[in-house]
Amino acid sequence: MKKLTMAVASSALLATAAWTAHALAQDQPAKAQQPQAPAGKGAEAQLREQGRYLATAADCIACHTAKGGKPYAGGLGIASPIGTIYSPNITPDKATGIGGYSFEAFDNAVRRGIAKDGSTLYPAMPYPSYAKMKPSDVKALYAYFMHDVTPVEQQNKATAIPWPLSMRWPLRFWRMAFAPDAVGEGVPGAPATTSETVARGRYLVEGAAHCGTCHTPRGLGLQEKALTDDFRVYLSGGVVDGYVAKNLRGDRKDGLGEWTPEQIVAFLKSGRNNHAAAFGGMAEVVQRSTQNMSDADLEAIAAYLKTLSPANPAQSPLAADATATQQLRAGTDRSNGALTFVDNCAACHRTSGSGYESTFPTLALSSVVNSDDPTSLIHIVLKGGQMPWTKAAPTHYGMPGFAARLTDRDIADVLTFVRSSWGNRAPAVSASDVAKVRKAVRAAPQPARPENG
Repeated sequence: MKKLTMAVASSALLATAAWTAHALAQDQPAKAQQPQAPAGKGAEAQLREQGRYLATAADCIACHTAKGGKPYAGGLGIASPIGTIYSPNITPDKATGIGGYSFEAFDNAVRRGIAKDGSTLYPAMPYPSYAKMKPSDVKALYAYFMHDVTPVEQQNKATAIPWPLSMRWPLRFWRMAFAPDAVGEGVPGAPATTSETVARGRYLVEGAAHCGTCHTPRGLGLQEKALTDDFRVYLSGGVVDGYVAKNLRGDRKDGLGEWTPEQIVAFLKSGRNNHAAAFGGMAEVVQRSTQNMSDADLEAIAAYLKTLSPANPAQSPLAADATATQQLRAGTDRSNGALTFVDNCAACHRTSGSGYESTFPTLALSSVVNSDDPTSLIHIVLKGGQMPWTKAAPTHYGMPGFAARLTDRDIADVLTFVRSSWGNRAPAVSASDVAKVRKAVRAAPQPARPENG
């Protein structure tokens, strides 16, 4: 029992590193239409095109391509609390990649987290989600990687994790505890009454797109607290790489309760809609993945997400309130938060908090602004961000960072003002909250002011 306890503890530490690794990946690739066999070509061509589409939807390239490196050749280094993990080469090179993998070995790695040598993969590889993928889809992925990806001879890098945390065998216990069995053919887990469109959306969200990896909170073992909608915690929001991956359930204050299916599709295609704009990891997801998915699949994802009940059924919707707008225009609110907003934010987001559609995001009644966790807002105020480049919205807008301009107190006050104005209803932000995020994201030091030395 003592040995088992130590194994599980070690596994949890390894999982911490793995999750940190996965946090850099998240939501990314795909193509504009459902895969179709090129004219005059047969089933093999269609299978490989299907695999390419799935590789894009699954965001394989995000983790397996180093900055400036060749596609899928691995070598992406991810810092974790216990060392650096490097992604492996998954090109079909026989010496250094997966060229020697049989389909069975490939399937074991993708859907079961078991490497060719029998060791357990770090759960940075989201095999708990990929376990939901049908064998026929994995065969398509295999065909694509083996025939259409360019082989690259590049040795894999060993993880820079000190012993004994570098031992992989405890991960076997993590996999046994938290990874589901791989499914067979068919769309698993869908209720009999589910429409074909919703079933397709559920299959994509739970499987290849692995949305829950970022958007579901984690347990003590760093496992996703739920892998399906059997539990309301599923897709109720998580924190990844210094951003909040928002609640995707039907909550009307901080979820998708006020978003229409058409607005969800617009966000996934362009990275913006009337409610929000994509920044950070989600901007990369849109740019490299979801904008390239077929309209039918995006509509299926939206249809499925709109079936999700609220994580907090008692949560009441927001209602517009013009008080803050009137006070800002009259100059009667002299608080630090209001004055900081006028000096730094109002030109783009307007005194009404409504911004400019498809250009500068609205702050009023925004589900992102009203999240209980202000991490994303603090992060983007400190370091700024860029919207994705997309075919649907080729104009490219960004927000500058204010880390060197505003103190922790200034940022806390302006965000507290935003989160309590125009009908917004979210907890206040403290200077210590800002200081914590400033350190975590390695933002510039706050400017010297009398109040902060």
